[in-house]
Amino acid sequence: MAQIDYYFSTLSPFAYLAGPRFSEIASRHGAEVVYKPLDIMALFPRTGGTPPAQRHASRMQYRAEDLPRQARKAGLDLNLKPAHWPTNGAPSSYAIIAAQKAGGGDVGALVFALLRATWAEEKDIAEDAVIREALTGAGFDASLADSGLLVGAETYAANLEEAVNRGVFGSPFWITESGQRFWGQDRLEDLDLHLSGKL
Repeated sequence: MAQIDYYFSTLSPFAYLAGPRFSEIASRHGAEVVYKPLDIMALFPRTGGTPPAQRHASRMQYRAEDLPRQARKAGLDLNLKPAHWPTNGAPSSYAIIAAQKAGGGDVGALVFALLRATWAEEKDIAEDAVIREALTGAGFDASLADSGLLVGAETYAANLEEAVNRGVFGSPFWITESGQRFWGQDRLEDLDLHLSGKL
């Protein structure tokens, strides 16, 4: 069984756009996915990136044009300026870490539910009620929102250090067990081809 390490931020619109397509690709290839949520705002300065608020106007204008295009292409609703973004991504990340450890539900569905809550549903994923709803909808116990907070914090920090050491610089970012790296939702086709042995 192939393994894919998936580094991402629960604040990332591009991780949202990867959405169910990544889960479908992983499922089709029977790949085991290890979800590694991280602090994207801490990753940027350590890997040569710039937070959106500090980017040149031309880059932000292009982002404003391209995100809606990519959402239409993926068949996903998107609010370019969500009411609760940016927000604190740590609580939702801790919940994902706890759910993955607990098992019994669909982690991919949980990740997408949290991303969709921000980018399409005008919800604040730092709020306990929103996290609990996403956990329940993905087949997990809602109490995971309150459990393992110390482990969640430690793992969240460790994911960042691991990402930096493995050459991760954005979200979404996938690394296969053979060490092949794929950055961005627009590289899902390449990831699919690689897993098929065609690339």
